[in-house]
Amino acid sequence: MPVKFPDVDLASEDGLLAVGGSLEPEVLREAYTHGVFPWPVSKEFPLTWFAPDPRGVIKLDNFHTPRSLAKFLKKNPFEMSFNKDFDQVITSCAEQKRKHEAGTWINSEIINGYKKLFKQGSAYSVEAHKDGELVGGLYGVCIGEIISGESMFHSKTNASKACLVHLVSTLKKAGLSFLDTQMVTPVVESLGGEEISRQEFMMMLERLDIDRSRNDIFGS
Repeated sequence: MPVKFPDVDLASEDGLLAVGGSLEPEVLREAYTHGVFPWPVSKEFPLTWFAPDPRGVIKLDNFHTPRSLAKFLKKNPFEMSFNKDFDQVITSCAEQKRKHEAGTWINSEIINGYKKLFKQGSAYSVEAHKDGELVGGLYGVCIGEIISGESMFHSKTNASKACLVHLVSTLKKAGLSFLDTQMVTPVVESLGGEEISRQEFMMMLERLDIDRSRNDIFGS
């Protein structure tokens, strides 16, 4: 039986819409095409689904690269690529230590679910290599023009930001207008991320072409 999520307007004040289910590709596609994403919040409720209001996005025309970062990236410090090492990127995101966080929401179920989604062409990764070593990465969902940024990691300064800059540049060339960041972290805000109403987000979502292929957006 096909999965159907409740209307996003039924979400709680903190954005919680549903609990339980699976992370099979068809469930994830149903979620993202309807403005919903998984975000495990505790061991008691390992799989919870959210549709927050407000919603975090980067409107690509508002993306801002700070002068110091632009100067750093002008030296081409990393070799950039798409979809070359998705498994290592998502694993490294799960292992990244973050300030003010005791653990990670990227558990084994999330990792396995998004690996399956990637194999079916509906997830992507951005990689930054230095001297042959993966030093930064970003992964997300790409269901046609629905592009999300799920998580980033870095082991070298500015490597994850380089991935985001590379991603935004590529999405703009593909004619897209925004990246779904779900929430706005300080890093995302410093680069032009903003909060919009859930209603505005859903209207933007409805205008997207969900039939475009990953290769059409990111290249082969």
